Amino acid sequence: MILGSWSISPDKIIINREICRKRTFPPIPTNNLPDFSIFSTKFIITKPVVASFKCSSTKKEYNNVENIFEEFSVLSSLETPWGGDSIWSTMGLYFFSLHIPLSFGGLSVVAQILQQPVLDPQIEAVSILLIVTMELFGTLALLGYTKKTDYKLASFFFQSSEFSKQRRWVKASCLGFGFLIFLVFLTSFVADILIGTKDVNNPMQKEILSSGPIAKTALFFLYCFITPLLEETVYRGFLLTSLCTSKMKWQQAVILSSFIFSLAHFSSDSSPQLFIIGCVLGCSYCWSGSLLSSFTIHALYNALTLIVTILS
Repeated sequence: MILGSWSISPDKIIINREICRKRTFPPIPTNNLPDFSIFSTKFIITKPVVASFKCSSTKKEYNNVENIFEEFSVLSSLETPWGGDSIWSTMGLYFFSLHIPLSFGGLSVVAQILQQPVLDPQIEAVSILLIVTMELFGTLALLGYTKKTDYKLASFFFQSSEFSKQRRWVKASCLGFGFLIFLVFLTSFVADILIGTKDVNNPMQKEILSSGPIAKTALFFLYCFITPLLEETVYRGFLLTSLCTSKMKWQQAVILSSFIFSLAHFSSDSSPQLFIIGCVLGCSYCWSGSLLSSFTIHALYNALTLIVTILS
């Protein structure tokens, strides 16, 4: 059997030398051969290395930023006395059994009891103080009723994690209050440009403050102690902590709790500013892990608002 220039026999394979000598082969082109010089080899080797270095450095930067955001909040390390299934049912009970009835019907009940269609400003100030105080105690009772069994509510508000001990609530309060004032002035300046100048003072509040020392004392105690204590307990202590410990990212929890915080004031004009205030209070609480930081910022801001109202 013959295949080309090979003669194959059962005994041996014989190469046909004559055909090999007579056959001519075309010259091999050299311009299409790959360049294996030092420079070409260096280029081929070093280019993937540079690309790999860029990818790894970008990935490290992304991981560092992600870790910074994750480590900002210490709330995930806290133990909450409420289960994840009872968050919205508890908030619903608070809104419809305490907040809305007392906010809209509290003064009407006082007016009917005193048989005065229009309450005196000083009586109105003291009445509002008593109504909000009732709401505070009712809220504490509700949170105590819906908590897990064998869990002390006071231990939750005064607990501190290893991270929160290293982060001073005083520092968080100072930074948060300064940043809040900056944001309020900035948003007010932008609103004046876009919408126009508007009197931000509440005329009813200003009338009560100017009615006498009793009303002034009652409002300062109300807005600088009772109201911050109530709202920080509900929207940061209960709601924000429960959301952060229910597998929700702390950024999303701050936005959601701040949105509900702004809606709870039933003021469409002040909702954007209230949302910003809620975000600052939430971030301060997330970073410090202590309600004292958000409570202090809240109280200082309300005190500043009252002072501006009196002086204006």
